[in-house]
Amino acid sequence: MAQIEAASPHTMNTYGRLPIALSHGQGVHVWDVNGKRYLDALAGIAVNTLGHNHPKLVPALQDQIAKIIHSCNYYHVPNQEKLAAKLVELSGMTNVFFGSTGLEANEAAIKLARKYGHDRGIERPEIVVYEKAFHGRSIATLSATGNEKVQAGFGPLVEGFIRVPLNDIEALKKATEGNRNVVAVFFETIQGEGGINAMRIDYLQQVRALCDQKDWLLMIDEVQCGMGRTGKWFAHQWAGIVPDVMPLAKGLGSGVPVGAVVAGPKAANIFQPGNHGTTFGGNPLAMRAGVETIRIMEEDGLLENAARIGSRLKEALARELGGLQGVVEVRGQGLMIGVELSKPCGALTQRAADAGLLISVTADTVIRLLPPLILTEAQADEVVRILVPLVKKFLAE
Repeated sequence: MAQIEAASPHTMNTYGRLPIALSHGQGVHVWDVNGKRYLDALAGIAVNTLGHNHPKLVPALQDQIAKIIHSCNYYHVPNQEKLAAKLVELSGMTNVFFGSTGLEANEAAIKLARKYGHDRGIERPEIVVYEKAFHGRSIATLSATGNEKVQAGFGPLVEGFIRVPLNDIEALKKATEGNRNVVAVFFETIQGEGGINAMRIDYLQQVRALCDQKDWLLMIDEVQCGMGRTGKWFAHQWAGIVPDVMPLAKGLGSGVPVGAVVAGPKAANIFQPGNHGTTFGGNPLAMRAGVETIRIMEEDGLLENAARIGSRLKEALARELGGLQGVVEVRGQGLMIGVELSKPCGALTQRAADAGLLISVTADTVIRLLPPLILTEAQADEVVRILVPLVKKFLAE
């Protein structure tokens, strides 16, 4: 058996890794270097939209690699225009900037909001952000994040953020009352790292109306909850609203790094040549991955699948765990599900892996499930069959 070192002497000690090294995958399953099989209910943290080794995606990427992998943005990249047009069509927005990660997409959103303010004569623009939010780990996105644990040791943080609680429109109004520096409201439709916490539909509609009234940008981070995961292309679409700025990443390239910030008319022309840029963003390989991911999602009906299978999975977990002492709530939408327990449960990631299931625990007490959108009914039932006994045993300890 191959031995996995607890920590590599040559990589920075930044991850609390499990002693597992994955060698290959097929569909929703992956195998480690010792040949052990796992049902992947994490999908690389909402990245592997199409699972692993998808028969339509792999040949397309191989074709692209044989043509050209990277060219810089001095030149036109035809699939940039193709992917941008598709994202515009799906979102009801107008323009796209491509980066490589969710952090970059969120950083671009923050820059858009600040430039929007400066263009209107506001010297110190301020952006409303939320408790428990997670937008990334650069200094600016870390400052927008609502988690003191990940911020610790990296001060001074960037100023210009006003923090409010979720789903409380009066708190938002009170926090911004009379403040002429406010330029934007920025949040995740469903918080991922924060514990699968959703913005209510009525709240989303209220914030959209407030932003219209105040002429603020509505910026919705769909990095984790977007790309079909909830059963619509973007989770905010359940509320029938359209944001002004929408960062995307994770599932957009099915494993190839792709980030994007999509803008509506109010934000589409804020950036001008020289205001923003990237080396790897919009490269031919990443753009082909994005184009093919969306094509396959449409061909294979994966939005409908995410909604239907996600509903089955959530209902089964609620039925099996809902009444148990120690289970706070089963929540989420589509294939983005959280099971909150009454005590820290990080130990369950290893126990689940030992039982052949890959999950994560976020916000200390929330089991997070983000499986590929190709998950079948039988595979959803297998997740429940493996996970439920582990949770029951853990709660009884």
